[in-house]
Amino acid sequence: MRRRRAVAVAGVVSAGLLVLSACDKPTPMATVTVGSDSVNSEATCGGEGDALKQSDLAGCLKDKGIKSISVDPDATVRFGVDPEIADKGWTILMNGQPLTDSSTKTYRTIPGSVFFNAQYGAQGDSTLVSIKEGDKDASGLWNFKLKKDA
Repeated sequence: MRRRRAVAVAGVVSAGLLVLSACDKPTPMATVTVGSDSVNSEATCGGEGDALKQSDLAGCLKDKGIKSISVDPDATVRFGVDPEIADKGWTILMNGQPLTDSSTKTYRTIPGSVFFNAQYGAQGDSTLVSIKEGDKDASGLWNFKLKKDA
């Protein structure tokens, strides 16, 4: 009787491991925090180490399922990335254009007013902000929409 249970348990564990091995490994996470609110996301495109083509990047910036967060222009916006992203260097893009130099830190802060300032390319009350993984060639892109909280 015990032997049957042991065999059954071993079969269930083996089946579970087989199912898990068939799953795709999730991409690293990026997080945007304003005050006590935050949103995080896996890569919109890439994030698996391979360089993205320029044509793919343009399409990634037009993705429709982008998470959003409200930003008071007087608040500080905090960006955090998993160490896997930081190790390759990452840049914050605003509407597809570099806003920062590449960094290997896991955390950066930017004043909220920057994201709604026409001098930095902002238009209207929302801005597409992206985190681009990779110093030269992009290997991942994480998109967020920052909405002005008047």
